[in-house]
This record gives sequence, structure tokens and C-alpha cells, in this order.
Amino acid sequence: MTDAAQIAQRYIDSWNETDQTRRADLLTALWTDDARYVDPMMAGEGRAQIDALIAGVHQQFPGFRFNLAGKPDGYGAHVRFSWTLGPAGGEGLVEGTDFGILDKGRLRVVTGFLDKVPA
Repeated sequence: MTDAAQIAQRYIDSWNETDQTRRADLLTALWTDDARYVDPMMAGEGRAQIDALIAGVHQQFPGFRFNLAGKPDGYGAHVRFSWTLGPAGGEGLVEGTDFGILDKGRLRVVTGFLDKVPA
């Protein structure tokens, strides 16, 4: 069984990385070549599109950071974890839960749900 906490932390680290070169390295190590990401507001196929989604979040929310909320869990090729997004060192303004499907320990599909979004 894959360590859901480790996968979730690496995922959060990739979303927090502002340096495009380092982020690309993190995405290569964590996501499969044919990876897909989807949530109610955006979607991307392949690491390049996922990288562009992350860059867009950094542009929209400069200085904000993702943090894990609660304990990630999983079984078999499935992981689930919750997160918050807010100013560095501050309260999370956005909250969500993501579900991932793994392929040989790497993320192949992530479906995100937004649990709390400011009005």
C-alpha cells in the first residue's frame, strides 16, 4: 500500500512551489505522463497543463500557501486528503478535499472538491 500521507505532502509541496523549474521536477516525480486534474473551477491533462493550473493559482493568490488539513488516508491505488489555502501563516480561506488514483505510486488522476470558498 502506498503511503497516503507522503503522497499528499508531496502534492501540497508541488502546489506551493513558485519556482517553475523546481515545480516541474516535483510534478515529474509525482504525476504520471498522462496525468489528469479536475475540480469545479479548472481542469488539465498532462503535467504541463497541471503546471499551468498551479501557476494560475499563484497568480490569483500571491503569497497564499496550501496546507494539509486532517490526516490523509487511502487504500490500494486510492488516496484522499483535505487541504486549506490561505495567506502564509494565516487562516485558510479556501478548503477542499482531493481524491487521487495512483499508478505505480504516482498520481494519475486527481479529482478536487471545494468544501469552502469565500463569497
